[in-house]
Amino acid sequence: MATRKNTRVPALPAADSHDVIRVHGARVNNLKDVSVEIPKRRLTVFTGVSGSGKSSLVFGTIAAESQRLINETYSTFVQGFMPTLARPEVDVLDGLTTAIIVDQERMGADPRSTVGTATDANAMLRILFSRLGKPHIGSPQAFSFNVASISGAGAVTVQRGGRAVKERRSFSVLGGMCPRCEGRGTVNDIDLTQLYDDSKSLNEGALTVPGYSMDGWYGRIFGGCGFFDPDKPIRKFTRRELADLLHKEPTRIKVDGVNLTYEGLIPKIQKSMLSKDVDALQPHIRAFVERAITFTVCPECDGTRLSEEARSSKLNKINIADACAMQISDLADWVRGLDAPSVAPLIATLQHTLDSFVEIGLGYLSLDRPSGTLSGGEAQRTKMIRHLGSSLTDVTYVFDEPTIGLHPHDIERMNELLLQLRDKGNTVLVVEHKPEVIAVADHVVDLGPRAGTEGGDVMYEGTVDGLRASDTITGRHLDDRAVLKREVRTSSEVLEVRGAATHNLRDVDVDIPLGVLVVVTGVAGSGKSSLIRGSVSGRDGVVTVDQGAIRGSRRSNPATYTGLLDPIRKAFAKENGVKPGLFSANSEGACPNCNGAGVIYTDLAMMAGVAAPCEVCEGKRFQASVLEYRLGGKDISEVLAMPVAEAEEFFGGGGAKLPAAHRILGRLADVGLGYLTLGQPLTTLSGGERQRIKLATHLGEKGGIHVLDEPTTGLHLADVQRLLGLLDRLVDSGKSVIVVEHHQAVMAHADWIIDLGPGAGHDGGRIVFEGTPADLVADGSTLTGEHLAAYART
Repeated sequence: MATRKNTRVPALPAADSHDVIRVHGARVNNLKDVSVEIPKRRLTVFTGVSGSGKSSLVFGTIAAESQRLINETYSTFVQGFMPTLARPEVDVLDGLTTAIIVDQERMGADPRSTVGTATDANAMLRILFSRLGKPHIGSPQAFSFNVASISGAGAVTVQRGGRAVKERRSFSVLGGMCPRCEGRGTVNDIDLTQLYDDSKSLNEGALTVPGYSMDGWYGRIFGGCGFFDPDKPIRKFTRRELADLLHKEPTRIKVDGVNLTYEGLIPKIQKSMLSKDVDALQPHIRAFVERAITFTVCPECDGTRLSEEARSSKLNKINIADACAMQISDLADWVRGLDAPSVAPLIATLQHTLDSFVEIGLGYLSLDRPSGTLSGGEAQRTKMIRHLGSSLTDVTYVFDEPTIGLHPHDIERMNELLLQLRDKGNTVLVVEHKPEVIAVADHVVDLGPRAGTEGGDVMYEGTVDGLRASDTITGRHLDDRAVLKREVRTSSEVLEVRGAATHNLRDVDVDIPLGVLVVVTGVAGSGKSSLIRGSVSGRDGVVTVDQGAIRGSRRSNPATYTGLLDPIRKAFAKENGVKPGLFSANSEGACPNCNGAGVIYTDLAMMAGVAAPCEVCEGKRFQASVLEYRLGGKDISEVLAMPVAEAEEFFGGGGAKLPAAHRILGRLADVGLGYLTLGQPLTTLSGGERQRIKLATHLGEKGGIHVLDEPTTGLHLADVQRLLGLLDRLVDSGKSVIVVEHHQAVMAHADWIIDLGPGAGHDGGRIVFEGTPADLVADGSTLTGEHLAAYART
């Protein structure tokens, strides 16, 4: 009797059925019930115009929930010290793995933070020198510029045999900090004439330091301290009174029965302003610091930050300051030549870290480079270093535009790194606009169709070939190619740069044409930013728009950041005969229940806080009485709820005609932000949207030369054409535009190209080409020329 063969395929083990990250019903920010299935152990690229919801899906939903779930594995005691994260607005989120986020956030702007301290390379070097350096001077902290040398002695009381016995004890800590500059590498000299007007008394407003008004707490302290007469002109102060005003150490005083602390003006300024990175200060404070304080290289340590003892210990004729100042690729070769079996594991780890710098394209940096000076792309790649060569598998790596700041030549290397991470069995999620990265994806998720409220939908999900054939904005622009500019504008004037030697520049002499569109390009680290920042940006009439992120709390919005709210508030006040302060949600007009926030925040300790719309103002942020005042038939909350495009029309004519507001709105529309609402919190904007708000704000500044540092950052392929149109309008209006850029479409559109190289670090720093885009392609001798020729269509 024949038996029937069982042909059924055996069922997969349950553990093998979780091969996708399943998102269902995501509603974070502008996402509209988005549902996607993302394959694990694959490279998935998320595309779409800036503001379409990519970051909301990847960072705000998937990565945020992964981090929240990991945090919940700790005890509530430990969670109390960690940031509290709310569960994202999503119905189902399955198949998550541990997420490692490598974002665009700049590294700490603390002046004591360097590339070496941020990546642990300095820590390993300190141990190396403490073990092998000759002469031996002490432990690793003897080589740290953040540890000061201190010593002390005194009597201590100890219990012995039930009796209290006094003993003399002494201690000393040998640190590597330079005592003159306190480990900063620079010393400052303060111009006293910028701190006060000595012909006036304090009560007459002698102090010219921002924030030091006699109307507030400082006035009470200076007026009631008793160290000097606040009604006497400063030039008539005795030597003792002037010393107390400027240099007195913190001293407890009592003013009107209140205990306060008085401190001299100079130590106060040093603690509040000079202890921070200058670039991280508010614009008006930064302007004061740049005007009043002169920074010079410390004469004792020659800018190395280290004490003489730390510099005296050497290894193979190199001290630790020399090692940190070396280009990392050279330092890696030096470490490779060390032969010390006693510290072999340390040398191997240090070697791997330094080789990772070179592998990721940052071999041109040095370990003593302040981390606050790194560009967004350099900071992101520096964060990647600790993940290269990691033994972790089956984790989710999340990258936010990892190609920022990369020349087309360097993008190929970045692609290899992303594929390496994937091939080790990891899930790699990348938010990206560059077609070169999209091309290597295993899976693509395209969001749109547009930005803001018009986005938040999944337009396409599948392979790259399928995206190319789809009719989405990304699909249509994926194969865009630029046409080389044949007829270029000519210049009659030039901006002369002579002997530029900042960082790796080698006494560069170049004439930058004015009145045209100039693009400065070259591989990452070739010296582009050094040339422009060091020799162009500081000049009179030059307006610089850099990559620095705009900072803002949830109370900040496009209207407040761009200065748009000021003319609107004045127009409302004039129309209704009341004070302008009523029309600010951060001032008199704020709803008293929510203090103008629009929501009530409830703190739940180690649990995520809850934000609920204010019941009194219904989220409008203003008092009911303020909303009765109208301009052009609308109240202030209705104006702030308008998109830029609608507001531009509203303030362009009719009863609400307001030229000052109309100009600012026109610039916002010019950079492609017509869809943004005026009152949308800055914290909800994408990186690309913030960059363009910053660009729109600076376009209004007076100046004949505009310098833009990678304005295509965060821009979708479709938006690049709009940017080129804006640059053309700027040039046609009589401005000179200098753009530091890697995007080939911008290069092809230039009137004049200045190419630096040929390589990075000490292999760069020279002008390798000057001329038109067509000449650059015809020349073909530089990396930029090769990639532009491959990209452009003839």
